[in-house]
Formats: sequence, C-alpha cells, structure tokens
Amino acid sequence: MTDTDRPDSAGAPTSPAAPPAAEGVPVPKRVRVHHLRQAKERGEALTMLTAYDAVTARIFDEAGIDILLVGDSIGDNMLGHPTTIPVTVDEMIPAVRAVARVSRRALVVADLPFGSYEASPQQCLATAVRMLKEAGAHAVKFEGGAHLAEHVRLLTRSGIPVVGHLGFTPQAENLLGGKRVQARDNDAAEQLVADALALADAGAVAVVLEMVPAPVAERVTEVLAVPTIGIGAGPGCDGQVLVWTDMAGMTGWSPRFAQRFGEVGAELYRATRAYARAVRERAFPAPEHTYER
Repeated sequence: MTDTDRPDSAGAPTSPAAPPAAEGVPVPKRVRVHHLRQAKERGEALTMLTAYDAVTARIFDEAGIDILLVGDSIGDNMLGHPTTIPVTVDEMIPAVRAVARVSRRALVVADLPFGSYEASPQQCLATAVRMLKEAGAHAVKFEGGAHLAEHVRLLTRSGIPVVGHLGFTPQAENLLGGKRVQARDNDAAEQLVADALALADAGAVAVVLEMVPAPVAERVTEVLAVPTIGIGAGPGCDGQVLVWTDMAGMTGWSPRFAQRFGEVGAELYRATRAYARAVRERAFPAPEHTYER
C-alpha cells in the first residue's frame, strides 16, 4: 500500500530492525481507513497479520504490515483454548493495548469477542467504545452479515470504523458444524454477496472473507467498493490476512490456506535447547555476562 505522506524523523523506528523503507516498502505516517479504499482503487494488495503482544507487533509494524488484527484468535493461539469462544473482553483489552502502544504505522483492529456485541447495537457500541477508549484500537471487527447492519450503522455514526467478517465465522463454529468452507452452493454464495453489500452499505470499511471458494470471494470483491481481505479465500481479494503463528511456522501444523513463510518455532526450540545445555554445562553465564565489584 502506498501513500504520499511520509513519517517525520521523530517517528522513525528505534529498534535495530531495518525500517520498511530500507527494503522498498512504502511508509505512510499512519494507515487510515481512507487508505484502505485508495489501495483498492489502485489495485494495491493490503497486508494484515494478527498480533497479540508488543514484541511481535513492533516487528510486524516496522516490517510494513498495513493492518494489525488483535484477533479473538488469541484464544486458541495464545491462551490454550480449543476455540475462540471462551475469550472475554477483559482478556482482549490488554492485548489490544499492547499492540496499539507500539504500532506507529499499522491500522490496529480489535476483534469483539463472542457474546459482547450480538444482543443489540447498543451492546456492540459499548464494547467497541472500550476497545478504542481503554485499549487504543483504531477500528473493530465482528462476525456476521446483514442482521448486524444496524450494529455497523450505529458504530459508524459514533465514529468507530468497522471491519466485517463473513464466510467461516469461528464464533459460530458450533452452528456451522466445525471448521468448514462456506458458500459452496449458489444460494449460500448469493447470501454471502448480499451480506457483504449490507455491511458495506451500513458503513463497514472492509470485509474479511474466511474459507470461501475463490470465485465467490472474487465476486464479492468486484461488487464491493470497500476492500475484501481474504483468509483461505483465494488470490482475488484486495488483501490477505494470516494468523501470525501460522505464517511464521510456530507450530507443527498449519491450515491448508496458510503458507509458512518461516520456521520460527523450530528456531526458538533450537535456541531454547542451546540455552538449557549451556546452563547445565555451566558455560553460561560466562565472564562477559558477569558483573564484578
């Protein structure tokens, strides 16, 4: 994604990692919601990764990722839950706060967890306000289609950008019969298109499409004026998102749609084994790691 704005020197990254511009990655001062639509209009692919803490969020931000999603996927990736359903708002807020504090460029989007928005537009607004006011998010994301259009409309009127989420919606896993590809038949595909249009018409600034056939995702992308961001939805979306642990190879298994762009888990295991061996052999700490009087 490109933009004519450039950061002042005071806003430059301070870590030893090379800033995005050093590798040819354009660096706007801050990715805003209007940049998302501009990227779609120019045919530039948007990048999104999940982030749950300050350490990884800083790396992703400096690497030039456009959108950092503090997902309720923290539940089954960081908190040890089997699904996202047990995650609470009080668990989400510290994670969002950590990511927002270190992000200098990326748009920070916070998931609204299961049970925190479905009951009414007012409940949705109250939860979203907490994500922005207490945690520092720039936008929120929640799952569901046309039946949540009023939720989107109220948040938009209140100044809160909303990202929609259609296709496989993890919070509805029990209703959907597990992690299954959605919108395979014509009727379901038509409903998905209608839901996406309803969310966009209500003010959504982007729509995530998860685990839907590529032709369906392409059609949604064509009819929407706002960007689509795919995960397991093929290359025809306006952008892509992955859970960062899948992207970086942190576990022994990754979903079919997730390419492993590194093997960070294996390297962390190697480093941990080397550390333990050095301690047991009393090779660490060495004199250079020791303070004298």
